[in-house]
Amino acid sequence: MLEKLAGIEARYQELEQLMATPEVASNYHKVAEYAQERSRLEPIVSAFREYKAVLAQIEEANTLLEGDDPDLRQLAEDELSTLTERRESLEQRLHVLLLPRDVRDDKDVIMEIRAGAGGDEAGLFAADLFRMYTRYAETHGWKVEMLSANETGVGGFKEIIFSIQGRGAYSRLKYESGVHRVQRVPITESQGRIHTSTATVAVLAQMDEVDLEIDPNDLEIDTFRASSAGGQHMQKNETAIRITHIPTGVVVTCQDQRSQTQNRLRAMSVLRSRLYDMEEERRHEEQAADRRSQVGAGGRSEKIRTYNYPQSRVTDHRINVSIHNLPAVMDGDIDEFIEEMATRDQAERLQAAG
Repeated sequence: MLEKLAGIEARYQELEQLMATPEVASNYHKVAEYAQERSRLEPIVSAFREYKAVLAQIEEANTLLEGDDPDLRQLAEDELSTLTERRESLEQRLHVLLLPRDVRDDKDVIMEIRAGAGGDEAGLFAADLFRMYTRYAETHGWKVEMLSANETGVGGFKEIIFSIQGRGAYSRLKYESGVHRVQRVPITESQGRIHTSTATVAVLAQMDEVDLEIDPNDLEIDTFRASSAGGQHMQKNETAIRITHIPTGVVVTCQDQRSQTQNRLRAMSVLRSRLYDMEEERRHEEQAADRRSQVGAGGRSEKIRTYNYPQSRVTDHRINVSIHNLPAVMDGDIDEFIEEMATRDQAERLQAAG
């Protein structure tokens, strides 16, 4: 491990030197590339340097233990106890930091929420989930931007697609993928009976052109007049875009922006993210190591969480954790679930790493 850490520190120092050279400093793309790599290495290098400092202090304390001064020996013994705990803590942290990273963790996110079983009530639940994630993003200082919405007419959504932009957004929200279930009395229910409805959440890392190149010949692009509430001011022009990726059959529609160019850019962003996600799924299946069905990001068909309104209880079935404060959860307070998922994920990867 120490050899690997030394190599990482050497690369970190090399990056700092490269970024200081005139050739790199004048190349925006190189600066951005090196800065991103340095940012990823910085937590590891910082912990490694602290670890080396602790090892040096332990060596110094051991030297004092061999001396003749009883007071210094006692001081060294007390110090060694603290330093040993710190060393063990740093070793654990370094093991975690050296785990293979998901290259998508620092990416922005595209979230897709779709109403499942339950008719209008499922659409209303989809709207509730959209608000929950919007509030969660706000508490983290992230920006939410609507990409596409298909409303039900009663305040719900058949489908809503939006982006969340902020550092580490994917690393947190990737655990939200899956089927969310709600148990409550619908507004339209006159008998007061509890109904069960579902909505599916898909979390995609927002990929750039450099991450995934798409052959223009594989695309079928259609334009049409926007008809959603968000597009009511542009009915006279064909500003809405529908892009079909012919090899996979993936279709993306975007009509919420004022111009065809904006809708095309956003549709391509969603398409790129979906195709990348599909490729990741295929790769995991080939390696027979798709952990996402166990913990990770959650399978598309996996029921991950139940929101029980009568009992004000939200239960995450993957980790068997319940929170008895449903209003707070629906207002975006979901960090407890995410933290527990991240901890379980980390523990499983450490165990797999041996």
